[in-house]
Amino acid sequence: MAALPANTPLKVGICGATGAVGKEIVGVLETRGFPVKELHLFGSERSSGKVVETKWGKVEIEAFSVQKAREMDVVFISVSGDFSKEYAKAIAEGDDGAVVIDNSSAFRYDKDVALCVPEINADAARKNPNKVIANPNCTTAIGIMALFPLHKRFGLKKVIMSTYQAASGAGQEGMDELRDGAKEVVNSAEGTIAKNKIFAHPLPFNLIPHIDVFQDNLYTKEEMKVTWECRKIMDIPSLPVSCTAVRIPTFRAHAESIVVETEKPIKVDEARDLLAKSPGIALADEPANKKYPMPLTASKKYPVEVGRIRQNIVFGDHGLEFFVCGDQLLRGAALNAVLIAEALAEPVGKDFTPKL
Repeated sequence: MAALPANTPLKVGICGATGAVGKEIVGVLETRGFPVKELHLFGSERSSGKVVETKWGKVEIEAFSVQKAREMDVVFISVSGDFSKEYAKAIAEGDDGAVVIDNSSAFRYDKDVALCVPEINADAARKNPNKVIANPNCTTAIGIMALFPLHKRFGLKKVIMSTYQAASGAGQEGMDELRDGAKEVVNSAEGTIAKNKIFAHPLPFNLIPHIDVFQDNLYTKEEMKVTWECRKIMDIPSLPVSCTAVRIPTFRAHAESIVVETEKPIKVDEARDLLAKSPGIALADEPANKKYPMPLTASKKYPVEVGRIRQNIVFGDHGLEFFVCGDQLLRGAALNAVLIAEALAEPVGKDFTPKL
């Protein structure tokens, strides 16, 4: 069973420490006062030897090895799924291995690996039969913060989602391609189109309704991840969830338009009050004052913004429509990973409501 000692300084390792999510994990550990005894940053041979300034002093990036990682209490992996498949279980194996919190998709759909959003299913991680725990896809992690409280109160019958996903979903290289391409277009003759390498098409001043590979059902894998992961995290195996994922030219906050049909009648005022009191949510729902969730206001913040809450005119009394926006690198990845580690220091059965 996965667990970390409570109120005890820990040896913490981060694989992929120089990447966009790895850097954010360091920042979250710092701002949340995570009990770090030693911080070890593992990177590629190219980055090995570089020094990073942290709250705990200067930390030199180390070349990764399984043996070094096994000496940690907890290891965060923010590299590729192939890396996780090769090394995660070797790091965690046995009583002397580390707890591994994996940000890739390598183990999310493995029945023996917990897929965790701590405010929703902390016990899934605590009771995990092995010490590898999966962090969900960033899109799921953001939207499910609003979906789960609605499900507990009203029961979800159907979920239809359209996502507007930032360049950060493709890592630092994606953000760099957007920034460089936007500069190129702005500073060139009218009609100039940016170059693309990371994305399927040029992203500056464009929208791309294609993230990840297309499946046989013509949904992309990114879209199906939302379906598979919502079902697993909320433990609703047959919940109908449909998603259309669109890449947009913003840097780090994903936005999502969500429609739900509920088992019980749902009223807007009741839903708004419920969401305002739910952990991890910041209500931004004042249309008259032009206050609603946006990437500009949600970026670099821990809570997920929720607004534009209204009765859905298709499903009527059993339908709600709303808009959410959350920082992909934080709520969608680094913050959720650190919260999993915090939750593992709490006993089985204890609700987890972090201060954000």
